[in-house]
Amino acid sequence: MKQQSSVVKPLVLSQGDPAGVGPAATLLAWKALRSEPEHAFYVRAGTTYLKREIEALGLSDLKIEKISSPEMAAKVFPNALPVLEGEATLIPVEAGKPKPESAAAIISSIEDSVRDIVGGEASAIVTNPIAKSLLYAAGFKHPGHTEFLAHLAGEHFQTATPRPVMLLVGGGLKIALTTIHQPLMTVASALTTSLIEEIGQIVCDSLKIDFGLQTPRLGVCGLNPHAGEDGTLGTEEITTIIPAIKTLQASGYTAIGPRPGDTIFHEALSGAYDAVLAMYHDQGLIPVKTLDIWGGVNVTLGLPFIRTSPDHGTGYDAAAKRQVKPDSLIAAIRLARTMAVNRANSEASA
Repeated sequence: MKQQSSVVKPLVLSQGDPAGVGPAATLLAWKALRSEPEHAFYVRAGTTYLKREIEALGLSDLKIEKISSPEMAAKVFPNALPVLEGEATLIPVEAGKPKPESAAAIISSIEDSVRDIVGGEASAIVTNPIAKSLLYAAGFKHPGHTEFLAHLAGEHFQTATPRPVMLLVGGGLKIALTTIHQPLMTVASALTTSLIEEIGQIVCDSLKIDFGLQTPRLGVCGLNPHAGEDGTLGTEEITTIIPAIKTLQASGYTAIGPRPGDTIFHEALSGAYDAVLAMYHDQGLIPVKTLDIWGGVNVTLGLPFIRTSPDHGTGYDAAAKRQVKPDSLIAAIRLARTMAVNRANSEASA
C-alpha cells in the first residue's frame, strides 16, 4: 500500500532536562532534517534554553520561531525550528548544571505533548532525556519517564493504565524487554508465563501495526546459559518460557524459542526473526549498544500513542562541554515518523 503521508501530523518533541543534551540535540536534529518536510516536528520547550545553545555552539544560522499552535509547525519547519512554549515558569539553567527547580517545566512539557496527541494535533511523541533523580527531588511520584507516560495515557484515554514495553531499535536489531530495571537476582522470580505472553502479544501486534510486517516472527530468549540445556542449567525455560511460547503460537503468533542468549541476536541479524524478546535488561541492551551506541532508539510499546526516545540519558558532561551528538535523536524522529505512517495506513485499511 502506498504510504499516506499527507494524513500524518507533525511530531512533537518534549524538551527534556534543559541542563542536558536535549536543547542542543534538538537544534542539531532540526538542522539535519529541515530539508525533509515529511519529518516535520515542533518542540514543547522554552526558547531561552534553545537560544542559549545557539549562542554557545556558534550556530547563528540556526533559527527558532515561536508558534501559537501545532498546526503552524509544518509551515514553519523548513525555515526555523518551531517552538511551542507552555505556561510553566522557566528558570535560568546552565548546560551541565541541573536544577530541581526546573522540574515543573520538564513535567509540563511531557504533559503538553501528550495533550497534543490526544487532541490529534501531533502524530507521535519523541521525548528528550530526563533525570529521574532530579524529578524525585521535586516530588515526582512515578518510577520513571515511561511509567509517567503510561499514567497520562490512562488518564486521557480513560482506560486502565497500559502495560508499557521497552523496545530497543538499532544496529539492525529490534529487541523488546520482558523485565527492565530490576536487580538481576530478582529476574527469575519476576518472570511468569502470563507476563511473557502479554509482552509477546504487544510486541507482535506492534510489529504488524507500527512496523508494517504482516506475519512478524518473534524470537524468544532463554533466561539461562544455553537456554537451560534441557533443565540441566536451570528450569525456567521448561516451567515458564516454553508454556508462554506455546500459548502465543496457539493464538496465531509466530514465536520461536527459547533460544540461547549467546546466539539469538546473530540469528536475528541473519534474518531469522523480526524482533527478539529478551528476558532482562542487559541481555537485550548489550547487543544494541555494541552495534549502534550512538544511533539506538528506545521505543515504548503498549501505549495508545507512539513514543520514541534517544537511547541515552541527559548527558550532563557532554552538554557542558558542548560535545553533543544528535544521532540517536535523529534516529528516534525518523522512526517515529515511519511508525506514524504505518499506523495511519493500518487504520485506513482496517
